Amino acid sequence: MCISIPTKENRLFPFPEVIKIETDAEGVVVERPNRFLCIVDIAKPESLKAEMVHVHDPGRLEDILYPGNRVLLKRADGKKRKTRWDLIAGNVRDEWILVNSAWHRKISEWVIENKVIPFLNDVDLILPEQKYGDSRLDFLLMKREQSIWMEVKGCTFAQDGIALFPDAPTTRGKRHLEELIKARNEGHEAVVMILVLRRDAECFAPNDKIDPDFAITFKKAIDTGVKVFPLQLFFENNTVYFHSILPIFKKG
Repeated sequence: MCISIPTKENRLFPFPEVIKIETDAEGVVVERPNRFLCIVDIAKPESLKAEMVHVHDPGRLEDILYPGNRVLLKRADGKKRKTRWDLIAGNVRDEWILVNSAWHRKISEWVIENKVIPFLNDVDLILPEQKYGDSRLDFLLMKREQSIWMEVKGCTFAQDGIALFPDAPTTRGKRHLEELIKARNEGHEAVVMILVLRRDAECFAPNDKIDPDFAITFKKAIDTGVKVFPLQLFFENNTVYFHSILPIFKKG
């Protein structure tokens, strides 16, 4: 279990509304043929069998997208699309877990603009999708002429009260951490914002069982001065809410 739990100072009451994500249907997973596709039987508001649904999350999501589990869907626009639906959330113990990473940018921008993280207060400029080194990082922030490079990760897996990332090996995630370490060594500030999308988590840790290389690089990043902020959010009534800033789990 976690060594420490978030203090009252890390929480805001009532839970602030971050963003609304309207859904159009509820269904049941039939199978997941590949990382980006689910076959779903839609039950509400109408009955449709074996609908192809786009999964906008490269993780395994094994505790969420398994046959028989309930999911929420949104109708998709676009003439060139092969699927008519986007997967939005899956059910875990009667909680809806947001599993659509297309919304991560809007959520992280809300966090910055609403000064949830004191370190990011008074940011003068927000530039999304900026190239640094060999990677394209999620944000370059400017604060009184100080550059802050930031990467955003979504965490949908939790075990024994610990939110764990990643849920599948990620060479891309490791590379992003390495670029942030490089940024720190070159005199920039660097931040990892982790969107913990599980209300049953009490703290966050890198998933060393699934990806030990990522976990080693994560520790190196913190030791180098990269700041890590695990932000707990939850999805309820088609709305994402901010819950708290979680502590980082430390063994021993």
